[in-house]
Amino acid sequence: MFILGFESSCDETSAAVVEEVGGRLFVRSNIVASQIPVHRLYGGVVPEIASRAHVEVISRITGEALSGAGIALSDVGLIAVTDHPGLIGALLVAVNFAKGLASANGIPLVGVDHIRGHIAASYLAGEGPVPEPPFLALALSGGHTSIYRVHGYTEWETVGSTRDDAIGEAFDKIGRLIGLEYPAGAAFDKLAAEGFREATGTDAPSLARYEASPAGRDPTMKLPSPALPGDTLDFSFSGLKTAAINLLHHLEQTGGELPRALFAARYTALSVGAVTKKIGMALDRYPGLPVVAAGGVAANSHLRRELTALAARRGVGLFIPPLPLCGDNAAMIAAQGYHEYLAGNLRDSSLNASASDD
Repeated sequence: MFILGFESSCDETSAAVVEEVGGRLFVRSNIVASQIPVHRLYGGVVPEIASRAHVEVISRITGEALSGAGIALSDVGLIAVTDHPGLIGALLVAVNFAKGLASANGIPLVGVDHIRGHIAASYLAGEGPVPEPPFLALALSGGHTSIYRVHGYTEWETVGSTRDDAIGEAFDKIGRLIGLEYPAGAAFDKLAAEGFREATGTDAPSLARYEASPAGRDPTMKLPSPALPGDTLDFSFSGLKTAAINLLHHLEQTGGELPRALFAARYTALSVGAVTKKIGMALDRYPGLPVVAAGGVAANSHLRRELTALAARRGVGLFIPPLPLCGDNAAMIAAQGYHEYLAGNLRDSSLNASASDD
């Protein structure tokens, strides 16, 4: 079966073809039209601009996805589209396009939760191992920071989440304040690596080694952990973000010089350390379960290193999608769409978009 997927929940329009062969899923094409250069002018996503840009490219990239996969529309056995959550105007572009395409060509249609799609990116490992439920899933992006207990491909339970800002949103806002272009993720990652190297004298050190260094203990860089205290798997990135902003403002007002790399290292260490800590607590509650990490922030090299070390210590499997599948893309939507199809969750022309998680 060939699954044609669509994703337009935020600032990237994507169309992809995924093929199911013997129960495994393979990416045959994955076209992503990014709007980052446009939104960079404003320091963040402008919803109206995003919606218009989706309209301009969705038909073209659908043709590119089909051509790249070497198939015709008549070969498609299923259409999958992100229907929630996201920017409502942006979502409606792909939802209505997919509905029209499915209705006009008699192709089955499914709607897909964007976050479930991110987790499903881990099913697209080609010939490599892929996770099978039950497992723990960690979704980290500009809009979400959540831990799920996945009972089945379409049966999920939220066991931890942020109570305010998402980890990716916090990285972007602080990145902008220290002069990094939107989106700040990749540049923040690189700058933090410089800070870790300066603090420890080694490349890719563990967080423990960094925290034991003089820079890691520097009281002038003291910031709170976003890992909420107590027996909870929840986060709060608002406090870390606010404290970082206050630190930056204090340096500016007193004429102090910001050691950008060391600051990025401290901020990254706290963010990554909080996530690692909560996943460790989740493994205490649900021992032996494999862990899946996905979403844009799952591309962070420091997070990937710490999660890999944690999984090795606990003796559990760890599945993180390759970098091109961490960001928003339609291949992940097609992957989850296949499982929605198997579960009988077919939709018709009444399918609508929703901005919320529900």
